[in-house]
Amino acid sequence: MRPAFWLSDEPVRGELWRDLRAEHHRSGLWPLLMDETDQPWASGQIAPEPVSEIGNYLPHAFMAEVWADWAERAAEEDYDDLAPYGRHCPGPAPPGIPVDDPDAMADRYARVLARRGVPLGLAAVERGADALAAAGWQGALNHNEWTAPLAAVLRSWEDRFGARVVGLGFNTLELSVAAPPVTARHAVHVAAEHWTFCPDILFQGPGTLAGYAEEIRGKTHWTFWWD
Repeated sequence: MRPAFWLSDEPVRGELWRDLRAEHHRSGLWPLLMDETDQPWASGQIAPEPVSEIGNYLPHAFMAEVWADWAERAAEEDYDDLAPYGRHCPGPAPPGIPVDDPDAMADRYARVLARRGVPLGLAAVERGADALAAAGWQGALNHNEWTAPLAAVLRSWEDRFGARVVGLGFNTLELSVAAPPVTARHAVHVAAEHWTFCPDILFQGPGTLAGYAEEIRGKTHWTFWWD
């Protein structure tokens, strides 16, 4: 039986992540910088899901479901936090315009993250987005019971924003982004997607879509964390 992922015994340099990422098309192994700040991966608190399940989820449907669930419970004054959309889900944002090659951007961000002194994991997947399900990551368990729908969203971000999964923590996710939103209008639309993916970054952060949109506008890496 194949393990969920392989994990190095020691921290690695970002250059190793780069080299393994470059070999992914031959090896079938996607590298992950595995942050152990909150909990060691060796503790085994993982729940792998079949990668085949990811294709059963549609990002726009997941976004609409999260939005509808929130709108059903929200008070009237809460809608201002999600202006200009309020109770109405806008659907996925249009693609960004690339500012660099996605893999080159990922390699640079890996060098930054590796300075934290983290070990390296390898997941046997065809694309980085699928690593969340294959590795059994449960960082968003308090938001969504299953990881596969989130991986489906990540696949879409890979395609639309040149995103690459670079690092995972117990309840964190690090992405490089080669085609970020650069206009205020586009950024707030992308922010709406981020909110349905990870509500904590908004409600325990700037508090409004507009405020969060300014944080991600033009930014070439996205960090998510779940309480």
